[in-house]
Amino acid sequence: MFAYPKRDHQPATFTILNFGVDDIDAAVDDLARRGVTFEHYDSGPTQDEKGILRGRAQNRGPDIAWFKDPAGNVLSVIEERSGESQ
Repeated sequence: MFAYPKRDHQPATFTILNFGVDDIDAAVDDLARRGVTFEHYDSGPTQDEKGILRGRAQNRGPDIAWFKDPAGNVLSVIEERSGESQ
């Protein structure tokens, strides 16, 4: 995979890439230990203290947590369950 810099880059205002993980808590904890800061949004469904939207518990889709890349684009980790596609 290649990503090319762009001088007049404007970050997307939506999630541009989801990383599927088997265990969202383990993924968020590991990324946080490595210095990743997770987004906390004031509007919309409630996220927990880690920044994880517990979508399954709220009947709002998958469990997901958002963070930004160095260019400000929104990325996420999303928990995949066997037999489900994202």
